[in-house]
Amino acid sequence: MRASRHCPAVLIAAPASGQGKTTVTAALARLHRNQGRKVRVFKCGPDFLDPMILERASGAPVYQVDLWMVGADESRRLLWEAAGEADLILIEGVMGLFDGTPSSADLARHFGVPVLGVIDGTAMAQTFGALALGLARYQPDLPFAGVLANRVGTVRHAQLLEGSLTEGLRWYGALSRETGIELPSRHLGLVQASELNDLDARLDAAANALASTCEVALPPAVEFAAPAPVVVEPLLAGVRIAVARDEAFAFTYGASLDLLRAMGAELVFFSPIRDTCLPEADSLYLPGGYPELHHLELSRNTPMLEAIRAHHAAGKPLLAECGGMLYLLDALTDVEGQRAELVGLLAGEATMQKRLAALALQAVEMPEGLLRGHTYHHSLTSTELEPIARGLSPNGGRGAEAVYREGRMTASYVHFYFPSNPQAIAALLAPCAVKAP
Repeated sequence: MRASRHCPAVLIAAPASGQGKTTVTAALARLHRNQGRKVRVFKCGPDFLDPMILERASGAPVYQVDLWMVGADESRRLLWEAAGEADLILIEGVMGLFDGTPSSADLARHFGVPVLGVIDGTAMAQTFGALALGLARYQPDLPFAGVLANRVGTVRHAQLLEGSLTEGLRWYGALSRETGIELPSRHLGLVQASELNDLDARLDAAANALASTCEVALPPAVEFAAPAPVVVEPLLAGVRIAVARDEAFAFTYGASLDLLRAMGAELVFFSPIRDTCLPEADSLYLPGGYPELHHLELSRNTPMLEAIRAHHAAGKPLLAECGGMLYLLDALTDVEGQRAELVGLLAGEATMQKRLAALALQAVEMPEGLLRGHTYHHSLTSTELEPIARGLSPNGGRGAEAVYREGRMTASYVHFYFPSNPQAIAALLAPCAVKAP
């Protein structure tokens, strides 16, 4: 029997999205890292952009923990492993603290991790205390650490907010609304870490600002129970998988890539923007990203377009998610009306919208088995192709995303979380299809 482990931990949550959870989590991670501590950060629920920032802040890989997409058992394993090496575990919540089923609060309660509430203090004084008390007491069995004020104006403003706290709620400090600290965003969320030349300066500034308003002390230790041992079968032994990775295609889960390697696959990365040929590979994985920001460059790289067409024509496996699927369409039009012809393996076109088109968790029953993931996009796709399956949201949300297939090519708006069904992923990517159990 493996023993449980103890490690200081908090879950950073807020009353709603847009309160600055990522900025605060990154500031805490960088603050403790600069103190010489090893920090491991996790993200609650599906997200690709926040983890990029948090990896830079902490200097360590960031994985998802979630009671539905990842599952309680796998989340327990990830947290237990982190507790064996880290001095501090931080978990960034998703949406509002109690939003969704399961919510960030459900995760905190399940693992006994106390919640640090982040509240945007803009244009607020004593009402801050009422919001803080609501977060702390709305569910009496929720472990609660205290609150932190974000986007405060002056020292006096921070003092007013701190003074509004009642019933012994702990003050964790404040961050100002200075532009040098706040992280910029675009339509899918934060700007990618690789695009921010001053990211480290912003993170250090946020860490220093936080240190000046709070104690740089570790929270109490949390006990993380030992998980059951997991055996991964070598279902992809010897399979070479080409994975798109550049500014246009960067939305991959670390746990998904880890699983492919654990199943025996060799991963080789390439850039659909800059490379003129595919690496020698048995299978191809086109993850999501921002092809709409680079569709003209992608369109001009005709040798790469032809290489992907040849890969498909040879009957080799191809898995495309969201932005990867848009790349396979006949054409993509951005919000400015600029149209670019792309790979053309999927009959149809997509047009970017200024408004959100779909946001939902997704469970998809495919011939290979049930896969879980999520969808989040601003484009609308028109096609006459008949889907082989459609997603179902566990929360009843809109977005029953289609899955398309032609030969060994599978494409969908859904971002799949590979560990939700390793056998199904192996069946999709193995040169000879692996039968699902």
